[in-house]
Amino acid sequence: MMLKLLIHVLFSVTVSAGVDIDPNGYILYCPCMGRFGNQADHFLGSLAFAKALNRTLALPPWVEYRFGEPKSVQVPFSHYFELEPLLKFHRVIIMEEFMENIAPKVWPPEKRTAFCYMARGQGTDCNAKEGNPFGPFWDTFNIDFVQSEFYGPLNYDVHHQDMARKWNSRYPSQKSPVLAFTGAPASFPIQLENKDLQKFLVWTPRIVNRAIDFIRNVLPIGAFVGIHLRNGVDWTRACEHLEHSPNLFSAPQCLGYRNEFGIASQDMCFPTPDAIAKQVKLAVKEYHAKSVFVSSDNDHLIPFLTKALKRMEVTVHKLANPEPHVDLAILGRANYFIGNCISSFTAFAKRERDANGLPSGFWGFPSNRASATKQKHEEL
Repeated sequence: MMLKLLIHVLFSVTVSAGVDIDPNGYILYCPCMGRFGNQADHFLGSLAFAKALNRTLALPPWVEYRFGEPKSVQVPFSHYFELEPLLKFHRVIIMEEFMENIAPKVWPPEKRTAFCYMARGQGTDCNAKEGNPFGPFWDTFNIDFVQSEFYGPLNYDVHHQDMARKWNSRYPSQKSPVLAFTGAPASFPIQLENKDLQKFLVWTPRIVNRAIDFIRNVLPIGAFVGIHLRNGVDWTRACEHLEHSPNLFSAPQCLGYRNEFGIASQDMCFPTPDAIAKQVKLAVKEYHAKSVFVSSDNDHLIPFLTKALKRMEVTVHKLANPEPHVDLAILGRANYFIGNCISSFTAFAKRERDANGLPSGFWGFPSNRASATKQKHEEL
């Protein structure tokens, strides 16, 4: 009896202490470029990269910049998104769990190498923790790097040039169990081949429930049009670069990756209030909408649009305390969506809607089509 009890105890300790180690290795990275839209583009590319190299991807926290905070704030990945859908595509683990259970076994402090294409900043190494959010991000997990590894001329395009094999040949998991990148191993904007991975990004019930609650209890019964407005000072300055950057930011989502559908214009990047009202009216009429939901980084144009849509008896709404992620979840459920072609925030909403077969359009594009229905952008 005592022997059986001893065996049971030993077995229980072994199971609780046992951690499955991926022999193919792991990928870590800092989502250190831009805000949520940019980070989401990079995440989907990093997911594709991890899949191609057949390494487990450590899901990094989302980097947020909050008013009054001197440094970036790291929000756990699972705060916004479910893990199960991602696991249907590839092996993932939240970074917090990786650092607690896996890192001590495969990535001890004395073997932590930072990977970058070439020297970053001052000096001759990756300087992986130089600046904000780089330093605060790695400090969140008490990570310091003891050396740097320049991986050039390799790149992240695993859909061409037999790149995955080249990575695994140069950095086999036996010698490099962890590839920790100073930035995301992905391109921006998102590579065309990776857009469909959006279907594996599923909001948590917390986000979904808030979106549904708003739609049911704030918006009037009936169809609604969702719109995204970028009109802050920083966006005004960004739009000034269109002349020299015809494929600025997420412009390929409507213009094509080689500008095969045209070039970006000010009407697309920073439409006038009158142009916005005109396009919204067309969409409202086409979809028999009873309301309009507005998401914006600055001015929601609520009074202006309310007046413009008064005769149509259409109401205009926004979240009382706007939260970007809930905004996106609401936009993803609109009967029709109009966004900013240049914006990666719009790009997230557009990809989610594409994954669910819902129609979308863009401000000022295409310029030669009159109705909201005809404005639906076909999949690139």
